[in-house]
Amino acid sequence: MTDRTGIAGTAAAETDPGTSLSGRPLRADARRNRARVLRAARDLFAADGLSVPLDEIARRAGVGAGTVHRHFPTKEALFAAVVVDQVEQLVADAATYATNADSREALLAMLARMLAEGIESRPLKAALAGTDFDIRTAAPDVAARLRETLHDLLQRAQRDRAVRGDIDVDDLFALLAGAFATLRHADAEGAPDRFARLNAVLFDGLRAPR
Repeated sequence: MTDRTGIAGTAAAETDPGTSLSGRPLRADARRNRARVLRAARDLFAADGLSVPLDEIARRAGVGAGTVHRHFPTKEALFAAVVVDQVEQLVADAATYATNADSREALLAMLARMLAEGIESRPLKAALAGTDFDIRTAAPDVAARLRETLHDLLQRAQRDRAVRGDIDVDDLFALLAGAFATLRHADAEGAPDRFARLNAVLFDGLRAPR
């Protein structure tokens, strides 16, 4: 993945959600404000990417611009925090999929979730497809957990001979990136049908040879 925005450098210094930029624990009201900013930024970045002004994010969150800057010194740092939050949620959800006794269904459910979430969110799509944002540099621990999660689901399905055995986790990320690129050019009316077709093609392609 190639960082084309400088986001990775700013994100590497992103602090823990429970601490301030100085490293001190956040008060309860500050934690709530930070969460509101993240929710607003997630929604606005999903539609418009980095072109969204910070003032608009502050208005959507119901806080002052100074509050946003106290938690996130740059818009790039806020963008990175949104991505990390979304990827961490994907990793958490994968634990639920992993409880499925059907290893193929568990893997396909995770892939479908990643595809659907990436389509809905420009920041997450950038991270999953490896365009404009290098999550491996920005948040290496989170990136490693996502990769390990997908790798474990794939290996389990391969051990069960439920999916083809000649692919690896890099192939899965490449397939997702290709799907995102295809859906980017679909109009709003045709996107749901194309999404369904891509899901079917992806899932059929993973099927173990008979």
